[in-house]
Amino acid sequence: MLDRKENRRIAFLSLPMILSNITNPLLGMVDTAIVGHLGATYYLAGTAVAGMVITQIYWLCGFLRMSATGLSAQALGAARREEAAKAFYQLLLPALLIGLVLILCGSGLQWLAVQFADADSRTAGVIEDYLHVRIWGAPAALTNLLLMGWLIGQQATRTVMTIQIVANLLNALLSYTLAMKWGMGVSGVALATVIVEYGIFASALFVVLKRIGGVVPCLSWFNLQGYKPVLALNLDILLRNLALQLTMAFMVFQAARLDAQSVALNALLMQFFVISALGLDGIAYAVEALVGEAKGRKQQDLLNLRVCRGLLWSTLLALLYSAGFLLFDQSILALLTNLPELLVLANDYRLYIWLLPLIGHWCFLLDGVFIGLTRGTEMRNSMLFCALAVFLPVWWLTSYAGNHALWVAFLAFLAGRGITLGVAYWRLWQARLLLV
Repeated sequence: MLDRKENRRIAFLSLPMILSNITNPLLGMVDTAIVGHLGATYYLAGTAVAGMVITQIYWLCGFLRMSATGLSAQALGAARREEAAKAFYQLLLPALLIGLVLILCGSGLQWLAVQFADADSRTAGVIEDYLHVRIWGAPAALTNLLLMGWLIGQQATRTVMTIQIVANLLNALLSYTLAMKWGMGVSGVALATVIVEYGIFASALFVVLKRIGGVVPCLSWFNLQGYKPVLALNLDILLRNLALQLTMAFMVFQAARLDAQSVALNALLMQFFVISALGLDGIAYAVEALVGEAKGRKQQDLLNLRVCRGLLWSTLLALLYSAGFLLFDQSILALLTNLPELLVLANDYRLYIWLLPLIGHWCFLLDGVFIGLTRGTEMRNSMLFCALAVFLPVWWLTSYAGNHALWVAFLAFLAGRGITLGVAYWRLWQARLLLV
């Protein structure tokens, strides 16, 4: 009976997040289509570079979402509203401060983006126009990471789904209106995103403050002693994110050293990883909330059961993904490109496509477990070890295989993360330290 109940809870929490995840790339395509109709390719090129820069910065700040989810879930399990409020207010301050710093550094960010892209004058102008507007949304965008994470920890995934889907639809409508109808071009697309970011901020903040129920922040929450645990957790996750980003960047730049065709091919193959993440992340989010709740209740057996149920669901979904890729990978590739040379070359990489979900789902799920446990040290150590002692050595040993070496190393990297996190969890479970 308990197993059936836990399976239902995982499904109940996962499905809204999966649906929410699916809308993000679909609506992102709308923005791309709008920019693609502005009359010149440099609009697309400049927007792509500027969007990538701002997205990577926000992704690095994903520690705000992850730590908020774990701390909020544990407070829910312990039935301590004040602890939930404390987690929110303690993370709100750095989110706003980092956002303000990004605004102040906006000009420098524009210069770096132009230098990074080695762009011509017209593309550089688009990059500057987009970032000049988009950077004003930074305080809201970073706070939204915290707000969404906090609500996931409270198991309010349907609320998160509703806010994100409505926001994505509104973003598409505003982008079209401002860019095409009002003639604002790229600046209109950026302004639409900023407006929507502040709209998400207002609506999610309203929901969070309502759930907190009028708990007033205490000054002691913001002294060094009160902040130490939160700062340590966020620093660990930041280092983990940075190691992951550097690994992914290494793949891009190393492929570029081989030839342009390898870069283009890898961009296509990575879309299968992104597609997998749409579903696997949804299950991981549910596990974050449920594991954190179990830790808050101080129930190790329930915690372990939820991890096992999460692994079951994650494995089943990974098998479904692999089966789908096995049957339809060529059709998906044909949707992504009509270049015959890339489609022919991709045939030699189909095994990697099939294996991605089967190997990758372990680290997706176990990342969620450790987020729920708020064990940032294990996440950091696993990522650093797998980047330095797995990915790079495997790539170096197989580098004679060219671009194939990058994919062998990447799969080894994913497998290593799953294994190291699994070993870390087993050790904590054996030592009865999961609830510490």
